[in-house]
Amino acid sequence: MKLFCAGLNHRTAPIEARERFAGHAGTIARLREQGEVLLLTTCNRVEVYAATARELPTSEIAQALQLHGDDVAPGELAAFYRYENDQCARHLFRVASGLDSMVVGETEIFGQTKRAYEQARASGGAGAFLHRLFQRAFRAAKQVRTKTEITRGSISVGSVAVELAEKLFGDLRGRKVLVLGAGETSEKTLRALASRGVSDLRVTNRTAARAEELAQRFDGMAVPFTGWLEHCREIDILLSSTAAETHLVTPENLAPMIRHRVDRPLFIIDIAVPRDVAPEVNGLEGVYLYDIDSLQSIADDTLQLRRQQIAAAEAIINEHVADFSRQMAQFGAREQRVATLHPEIPATLRVSEL
Repeated sequence: MKLFCAGLNHRTAPIEARERFAGHAGTIARLREQGEVLLLTTCNRVEVYAATARELPTSEIAQALQLHGDDVAPGELAAFYRYENDQCARHLFRVASGLDSMVVGETEIFGQTKRAYEQARASGGAGAFLHRLFQRAFRAAKQVRTKTEITRGSISVGSVAVELAEKLFGDLRGRKVLVLGAGETSEKTLRALASRGVSDLRVTNRTAARAEELAQRFDGMAVPFTGWLEHCREIDILLSSTAAETHLVTPENLAPMIRHRVDRPLFIIDIAVPRDVAPEVNGLEGVYLYDIDSLQSIADDTLQLRRQQIAAAEAIINEHVADFSRQMAQFGAREQRVATLHPEIPATLRVSEL
């Protein structure tokens, strides 16, 4: 079996490209015929991890990830990276540990990676090979978190977004903020806002119960999803992080809300991928739009604070990669013995005999 990963992230592709290759349910269905396949998507990356009997070209993976089924241009394909065997393991261990994130040391990626694995296991996409790979990644990530101080400072996309808001407004106390979405990133964003003294916090989400739960936790107000846009008449900051597949904010639906905001700018920080806010919104008078890629300079500042911890984390990962490599060599030898004894068993089913 060939173990590898392929994908793109914030370093190799801008948000416009990451949106086009955000993957979907059909991605796994199309690729799973080749063997074990797992899809990991976050605001900063789209990656496929696989263990297949035959070589699976990166171009084929890119085509499967294409949301609209268009052909993949050579320039777009050049944004994809590919890692095999030990390098695949090393990459995943760094991803799960937060070393490959825009905000180095952030912890959301661990939960996102774990959920991607659990979904793949539940759907049959992750078998013996990917199970071993991801279990080892979780062990490496936990060790990095407990034995280094890599998670000190601004360690989430949400907290960096709030730092951007501080740069724009200075003191955030007295500002009115609406958070669109109620996932893990939104929760950390709310926590960061509350720690800065923001008392007028509003939360909206398609699932009302989740919005009410978060609003209550941070002494805020839950806003019905059907009426959240009306609040743009009076808020100062809109922070958006949902899993919507289409733009929730457009020039057409926002313009009537801000028509009478004389000398009161509206700052929108969109940390969703695909984006919740249409880029054209930035053209409206008095509206200032920032997306996930706009946070990079702030994230670079926090990186300087943790450089010494990165070296310690990389040393831990090196140990896990070496141990995983030995384990997989033994596993591969057993697979070869089964293949010799039972040639009638397809390669994709052979692992069940190990």
